[in-house]
Amino acid sequence: MRAVLVFFCAALTAGAATKPFDVVVYGGTAGGVVAAVSAAREGLRTALLEPTSHLGGMVSSGLGYTDFGNKQVIGGYALEFYYRVGRYYQVSQFSNDISWYHEPHVAEQIFREMLRGAGVTVFERARLREKDGVAKEGTRVVSLDTEAGDRFTAAVFMDATYEGDLMAQAGVTWTYGREASAQYGEPLAGVRERTPFHQFLVDIPGAGLPEISGAKLPPAGSADKAVQAYNFRMCFTQAADRVPFAKPDKYDPRRYELLARLVAARTKAEGKVPALATLLSIGHLPNGTTDINNNGAFSTDYIGASWTYPNASYAERDRIWQEHKQYTAGLFYFLANDPQLPASLRAEMNTWGLCAQEFTDSDHWPRQLYIREDRRMVGEYVMIQQDLQTELTKPDPIGMGSYNSDSHNVQRVLAADGFVRNEGDMQVAVKPYQIPYRILLPRRAEATNLLVPVAFSASHVAYSSVRMEPQYMILGQAAGVAAKMAIEGKTSVQQIDTAALTAKLRAQGVVMEYVPSPQATALGLARKAK
Repeated sequence: MRAVLVFFCAALTAGAATKPFDVVVYGGTAGGVVAAVSAAREGLRTALLEPTSHLGGMVSSGLGYTDFGNKQVIGGYALEFYYRVGRYYQVSQFSNDISWYHEPHVAEQIFREMLRGAGVTVFERARLREKDGVAKEGTRVVSLDTEAGDRFTAAVFMDATYEGDLMAQAGVTWTYGREASAQYGEPLAGVRERTPFHQFLVDIPGAGLPEISGAKLPPAGSADKAVQAYNFRMCFTQAADRVPFAKPDKYDPRRYELLARLVAARTKAEGKVPALATLLSIGHLPNGTTDINNNGAFSTDYIGASWTYPNASYAERDRIWQEHKQYTAGLFYFLANDPQLPASLRAEMNTWGLCAQEFTDSDHWPRQLYIREDRRMVGEYVMIQQDLQTELTKPDPIGMGSYNSDSHNVQRVLAADGFVRNEGDMQVAVKPYQIPYRILLPRRAEATNLLVPVAFSASHVAYSSVRMEPQYMILGQAAGVAAKMAIEGKTSVQQIDTAALTAKLRAQGVVMEYVPSPQATALGLARKAK
């Protein structure tokens, strides 16, 4: 898909206050925070624009149980963040004072400390104007206009949003959904032939039930414009001041009847009531808090409700956010109260509640919907499945990734036999791989002073691994250093010396080569022995 190109013209907002910077980063995600910190530490006048009043994206909005993959590939400013987390909690793991688990408010506090220390100018509630918000002269982005009427100019711009809004308005080619297997020669691409994980492991007739699509699955490997499920990463606690699960407006218990049938079928097949931890992933965090995530066939993932998000207006996104909250709040109330469920399961659910110490300005509900995947740039280089599994080294590395190819389910359907099945989940191991600088780059005919460290250039399969928050931070650090090199060299972001970029990042502690430590090897052998 190609976005509409917006050119600089006199018709931009009259009276807008112009704010000049060397670098403007749009999006206060973890990747955006680190990109801004990196640019500022390079001596650049840097602005970070965040559409909301909170910073950190998912890292400060419930995702505290970090998806680190192989910890040895995380270095640089990303590792600095987790070191600061460890220092906050006064913990010691492997004698390096690093903690990979944190409460949401602690993450935001640390991000703000890093921004202040680097001298970044932060603008909150600074959302890009929905239409005609980006101005260009040729291939250069020259300004960004916010809804408040401010105009930002810079030598280099960065799009660090999950949605890729700046990128799209800048006329950069982008896509969404799943490529066909044949497009890039990816066996994992497209509609999945088998979905073994987070699947219905017992046969449940689903005709006429809500939360099931009526669509027929196309052939395996086919392309589509379907998007993996979003959810909220909830913060639960069992503390005395926990907030009970409230009955949401428009609550309809029938939409969770499939879950009730699943619990009943599992109880019969297994001879016991399923534990709550088999229905919700409970990741324990400091101070008795948790990171609650999807687990199993019917959980917090609102399967099928994310498909329209990449093309949605701001108002439509708000509606999708509210629909996800309605679904999730209803699920929690159902688990805690519905008589269709076993009393023991309801009692276990009621030992939990929302954490009173988190999200205090949003009724203890996460502010950020987990946008696992939205727009993806189609840039100078498209990272694909082979880059995760066989072609592991690159001529222009800026860091490493190691997390599984991890895509959540895309749809829930009735199979030909009439039983319910989920489709789309992908949990496939990878080897530690180098991430190339080129995935941050738009095609040079489209934009020459724009870097994209979050909605970067990758296929659905490759994005599913690189999309982890530590990697967003790694890419953000690289973007900051690259911006300095482009500005100092008076050149495009595509023409900087990538060998020098790699060397500079390595000197800053970024990991470029994976060398298993004796400790990690011993740990791996011990796990295999189990």
